[in-house]
Amino acid sequence: MHFSIPETESRSGDSGGSAYVAYNIHVNGVLHCRVRYSQLLGLHEQLRKEYGANVLPAFPPKKLFSLTPAEVEQRREQLEKYMQAVRQDPLLGGSETFNSFLRRAQQETQQVPTEEVSLEVLLSNGQKVLVSVLTSDQTEDVLEAVAAKLDLPDDLIGYFSLFLVREKEDGSFSFVRKLQEFELPYVSVTSLRSQEYKIVLRKSYWDSAYDDDVMENRVGLNLLYAQTVSDIERGWILVTKEQHRQLKSLQEKVSKKEFLRLAQTLRHYGYLRFDACVADFPEKDCPVVVSAGNSELSLQLRLPGQQLREGSFRVTRMRCWRVTSSVPLPSGSTNSPGRGRGEVRLELAFEYLMSKDRLQWVTITSPQAIMMSICLQSMVDELMVKKSGGSIRKMLRRRVAGTLRRSDSQQAVKSPPLLESPDASRESMVKLSSKLSAVSLRGIGSPSTDASASDVHGNFAFEGIGDEDL
Repeated sequence: MHFSIPETESRSGDSGGSAYVAYNIHVNGVLHCRVRYSQLLGLHEQLRKEYGANVLPAFPPKKLFSLTPAEVEQRREQLEKYMQAVRQDPLLGGSETFNSFLRRAQQETQQVPTEEVSLEVLLSNGQKVLVSVLTSDQTEDVLEAVAAKLDLPDDLIGYFSLFLVREKEDGSFSFVRKLQEFELPYVSVTSLRSQEYKIVLRKSYWDSAYDDDVMENRVGLNLLYAQTVSDIERGWILVTKEQHRQLKSLQEKVSKKEFLRLAQTLRHYGYLRFDACVADFPEKDCPVVVSAGNSELSLQLRLPGQQLREGSFRVTRMRCWRVTSSVPLPSGSTNSPGRGRGEVRLELAFEYLMSKDRLQWVTITSPQAIMMSICLQSMVDELMVKKSGGSIRKMLRRRVAGTLRRSDSQQAVKSPPLLESPDASRESMVKLSSKLSAVSLRGIGSPSTDASASDVHGNFAFEGIGDEDL
């Protein structure tokens, strides 16, 4: 999750008080909250009391006198680095102190009173689930309310997540981000002030082996089935005409488990597809479509005069990755604080082990670069949990009241319509390289010096490579 403080604002105090500087905290490029220095200092002091000064990153010191514009900009940069460092620390970033601070600040900034409201959550097939929540309910609360409405068992809630998406004109979804524990879903979606933005329920794991746990339950089975049918209809899952015929036959027989077993064998099953973007592989400014799943990033591309091709980059061969953002200044402007800025340009760059002795940076330029990074991190986390023999079942925290809100009448997951005939315009793809394959687990060294340590995500699932893999 990418935290930034790209700008400050001079604001008047309450009841005509003195002006103060407010810092706009953005999450993935979108305004999350607006806070004062004193509020962030209060957060720092609370974290210091709970975890000790040695654990915390450096916090910009107080100043006795008013800050000059240059000092305001310097403090903004220091606070941005501080917030990024805290969020990236598993202990601090996952703490209730940090997350509750951001939730309160989000609600105060958007000036949303605490009250009961109806919130619409979509399933992958477009089915609407209306739940009654509080505006102050955090992501976990809303997820539990949706699960209760669908009658999904408590022990399967952790297999699903809520995602913020943008619905495009053709009805397809562009994934913005996975909703996090530091935000209030109702406030997050309504503050965007556009009907395009929706909240979608989707499975949150990558390894299809976990499907077995979910398929044991009727509601879980229906959710997986609806998502898979939807992904096939969108073209996210690659299907031949014969496979499509078999799937449709199983649909007609209402053989949902058999349908899913066949779907699990298909290329890009369970993948998340992103909007068309640009990469510098295999050549500069190459138009690509990126998909994430099965411990890899897949790049579909078409080189001049060639058929559709696919390059697969295994997560276990990414030494590290980073997300960078830049805001181009308008033509003719100077680089001074507070000037108008253009649209944020986001890039995901990862250092990839192309061969036994050759690492190469691959860069993808996309507005969804942060979402791609989140997918990479969750795939790495899942690999490490599996390696250690652990389980992805989440120990969900319970509210003080201790019980989930159960609806009087649960909402059934509707069966999707039969698959349409396959799109004749879809082409088969050939592998871009046969040398991009997976190997066995080892460890990671220090990230390279191309970027500072605070910008780089080290990959603890990074693997070595032997001659037999080339």
